[in-house]
Amino acid sequence: MDLVVAVALQLAYGIANLALISVGLAIIFGMMRVINLAHGEFLMLGGYTVVVTTNAGVNLWLAVFVLAPLVVGIVGVLVERILIRRLYGRMIDTLLATWGLSLLLIGLVTSIFGASTATTISPPFGTIQIGRFSSSGYELFLIGVTMALALAIWAVLRFTRLGLVARGTMQNAEMASALGVSTSRIYMITFGLGAAVTGLAGGLLAPITGVLPTIGATYIAKAFITVISGGSAILAGTAAGSVLLGGIQGVFTFLTGPTFGEVALLIAAIVLLRLMPRGITGRFFRKSL
Repeated sequence: MDLVVAVALQLAYGIANLALISVGLAIIFGMMRVINLAHGEFLMLGGYTVVVTTNAGVNLWLAVFVLAPLVVGIVGVLVERILIRRLYGRMIDTLLATWGLSLLLIGLVTSIFGASTATTISPPFGTIQIGRFSSSGYELFLIGVTMALALAIWAVLRFTRLGLVARGTMQNAEMASALGVSTSRIYMITFGLGAAVTGLAGGLLAPITGVLPTIGATYIAKAFITVISGGSAILAGTAAGSVLLGGIQGVFTFLTGPTFGEVALLIAAIVLLRLMPRGITGRFFRKSL
């Protein structure tokens, strides 16, 4: 029984981890159809914000829940105003532009912090004993935060005027503009919020993973695989992709080790997209958020 509980918690953490690193990308890609190859670097900036500010004496929770999303959200707004706003409707151009932005951010952070040594902080909460096994208290905390974050995003999109206007603008920008909506402002806010959520995710993961200038490369592939496998629905797609791929990765990691777990995740994504090219929510849950 202890083993079952321990494995279940590890599976839940794997699913939450995938959802956490993917939801910001899902907002930007799912709503705006912008391929943001700098998504991993936004996560990296969130992590560095937390590490640098906590080492300077700032409270960890203030750094994670306020400073990380604020800093990366501002970066996202600047990127949208300076770079992305000129490229809407040109998906390949946004891909190349954000790839260049990714290389720029890696270079800037490397010049400041160096390239080889991971910067870390100690995760809070210690360990929790489950019979003969132990689990990280912070990992359990991340599972709860991921669920709360998904609920908060759903509530904003479903019940607020901003969510309604944003969804309407993404579906038909010309009609929204004719009704008096400033589509330029909505694009800026949506991109900024997606970046802020990404910064929050990077800050939350920093105590577990540490941060390096190149750590975004470990995030970006999994995030895109999860979002594309999930389909166009922002939350339903992210949740469905995370549960399926995170579950498969977790099972194979437990049975064979982390390397085969990563391979199993990739194979599962390839098979899924071959069977359902429009993702899980392209086949099911079509009207879900």
